[in-house]
Amino acid sequence: MNSFVHKTMVVQLQAGVTDRFPVLAHLSYDAADPFAVTVVFSHDGRVLARWQLDREMLADGLTRPVGIGDVRMRPESRGSWEELRMEFLGDAHPDGGRHHAVVFAWTATLAAFLRETYEVVAPGREEVRVDEFLSDVIAGG
Repeated sequence: MNSFVHKTMVVQLQAGVTDRFPVLAHLSYDAADPFAVTVVFSHDGRVLARWQLDREMLADGLTRPVGIGDVRMRPESRGSWEELRMEFLGDAHPDGGRHHAVVFAWTATLAAFLRETYEVVAPGREEVRVDEFLSDVIAGG
């Protein structure tokens, strides 16, 4: 059985209040880290940002607002389009503000990706290998 899922999709990066432009989102899921989905945003061959998201939070964000920290998500409708609004807060600026990005992704594509991850590791069947984790922590420091 395949333990890895990957999907590349076009998302919309919000620029300013209303303008958007397309960027690629490369989503990956690995059964070795069953709670996480990694998203790499890129444009013209350059990596713009890399985020590791909680898989359950991503799924919940398709139906209701979630997140109170650096990542916040909520569903939005734009006519016949159902989108997931993802807000990312990054490092602080020297002036005290923070880097901030808002990305919109088509809900149906994200839901299809999540269904593929559920075929690899069903929700609630994730395992935490505590002994391996502790060995890695001890070996590293």
